[in-house]
Amino acid sequence: MSESAKKTSVAVLFGGQSSEHEVSRMSATSIVENLSPEKYEVHMVGITKDGRWLLYTGPVGSLVSGGWEQGPVCPAFLSPDPSVHGLVVMGDAPRTIHIDCVFPALHGKNGEDGTLQGLLALSGIPYVGCNTASSAICMDKAVTHSLLSAANIEQAHYLWFYADRFDAAPDTIKNKICARFDFPVFVKPANAGSSVGVSRVDGPEGLDGAIRKAAHEDTKIIVEEGIVGQEVECAVLGNRQGAEASIVGEIGASAEFYDYDDKYINGTSQLYIPARIEEEASSRIRETAVRAFRLLGCSGLARVDFFVTEKEHKVVLNELNTLPGFTSISMYPKLWMAMGLSYGELLDKLISLAFQQAGC
Repeated sequence: MSESAKKTSVAVLFGGQSSEHEVSRMSATSIVENLSPEKYEVHMVGITKDGRWLLYTGPVGSLVSGGWEQGPVCPAFLSPDPSVHGLVVMGDAPRTIHIDCVFPALHGKNGEDGTLQGLLALSGIPYVGCNTASSAICMDKAVTHSLLSAANIEQAHYLWFYADRFDAAPDTIKNKICARFDFPVFVKPANAGSSVGVSRVDGPEGLDGAIRKAAHEDTKIIVEEGIVGQEVECAVLGNRQGAEASIVGEIGASAEFYDYDDKYINGTSQLYIPARIEEEASSRIRETAVRAFRLLGCSGLARVDFFVTEKEHKVVLNELNTLPGFTSISMYPKLWMAMGLSYGELLDKLISLAFQQAGC
């Protein structure tokens, strides 16, 4: 713990070079506003879209608009040298700030895909969330599908390929999709989040545009069968052996599917907590969520998304999100709040788990 302030020194990282830059600013705002000033000395570190790291010392209200970049800011970065154990702040008189724990409020590429976690591992600073390997695995939908399939966890039928293979032989890829799936299908970038680059395709004529849209976000593309059913989510909290699942929440999407605008801009989707499903399905979801969390080596937190099929009421795992949205309308904190854990208490728990995972 930071001796000078007698508070836990926490660096909240936000922004980043991903398609979810704006979502990250919203998550960071909620996190900073709910970290107890009596317990924590908070340092806000923003990463601009062009990759500059800046220590921001202004009002938290400027994060959402992007106005934080206008200052007060100073170039700063996390040192990979564990003897520093914190931030290196540049300027007229370079200095260091000791950091006890990092809370990465970053989503998508360079935030929850293992790249940042690798830097944090080198730094020796405890951090909230999954380690390098599990972050990378869960970010890549193709890899996740393959590992969960090996464990016989029910998923949507899928097919993946590299974008350059589609460029070289588009008809071959499209014929394979048409032979394997009934429409509609969902075309997704394998490595992205918040439904960015995702398209619902209702017939073969829509494949070209959907694949090129996904390829704009990632070099690897995944196609999944369309599941008719309820879209539900379960929050997992804890480290590997002590992981616990929340009650299950349901999303009544206002769009064709629960897309980026629905999640973060319009806020028009209806969230049902608890989900409108049978107790047996809810129990299976909670059990499967924890099993997948442990199987993929997750720690700290993850939101695990499922479908409950309309006709057979089968539980189908969709994906795991290792740094889910923490905005005021995000499902992850809402599920734990419904379990009696306040937003601030949830943050306390996550920071405690980070120290536990680091062996502190």
